Amino acid sequence: MTPKLLDKQCKKYVHVKKSSTAIVNYYDITDLYEGEDKSLGDMVKKSVDTSVAEKEYRDSKLNKRLRDLPNLRLTIERMLKKAGVEDVDTFFSMSPEELFRKVQEAHGYDVDVKLLWMFAGAQNGTHWTLLSEETKQQLLRAI
Repeated sequence: MTPKLLDKQCKKYVHVKKSSTAIVNYYDITDLYEGEDKSLGDMVKKSVDTSVAEKEYRDSKLNKRLRDLPNLRLTIERMLKKAGVEDVDTFFSMSPEELFRKVQEAHGYDVDVKLLWMFAGAQNGTHWTLLSEETKQQLLRAI
């Protein structure tokens, strides 16, 4: 896409910040639009299709590390790996209760119960504090 835009004399936008400038990956297509360039529609469609595909990949499990999931950070990722949960697919193949038990076995039984809720939230794509009290109690009863 970039070579086509450059061939048509489109310039990249420059984002001016307080202390620096950044050249972003956006192009000024005003002249193409105003000149009713015949290829503009196809280029816009291709650009949108590419953006959608990239977003789907970014949001998919294929592109995620455990620490990229909601509620999880590097420390928790290390705890999970030590407990035998090596990747996102394994994480999602187990229930939050199973994950919590594995971490307890690997790290001792004094692991904070919030970890259980963090696992449930991560699997639901939400912050653990947004879990209902009922859900938290169900998770507690299950362990």
